[in-house]
Amino acid sequence: MKFKCRGLFGSKAFGEALVSKKPISFFGDVNEEGIIVSKDSDIFGRSIEKKVLIFPYSKGSTVGSYVILQLKKKGKAPLAIVNRESEIVVAAGAVLANIVLVDRVEENFFEVVKSGDEVLVNAAENYLEIWTTSRSSSKCI
Repeated sequence: MKFKCRGLFGSKAFGEALVSKKPISFFGDVNEEGIIVSKDSDIFGRSIEKKVLIFPYSKGSTVGSYVILQLKKKGKAPLAIVNRESEIVVAAGAVLANIVLVDRVEENFFEVVKSGDEVLVNAAENYLEIWTTSRSSSKCI
């Protein structure tokens, strides 16, 4: 299934989706190992490492941009980030860490995509695609 979006940064990434229906703060909700540590999160205890991280928008401190960069340096960052609406903290972090970023995806995408789905994020051509045929290893394209 293919969905239009607004590509904000990067070109393409392909990997397993990790979907939160709640906002995420990279400063406080995610630890230095890329694990969601906020007990209020619907993805508590899950790793964002090498995932296509999908959540509505960010919350919290501007330090979050640097947390994203540190996660990238440690190899614990997501391959791509998909938001309903990306805010400056996530956008700056994605640029600093060279992480594919898109937002404003067609509304029904957020109703269809589930954690564990394989997702192709093509920021360069402004679309996302959910692949449901097989489970292969995650990678940047």
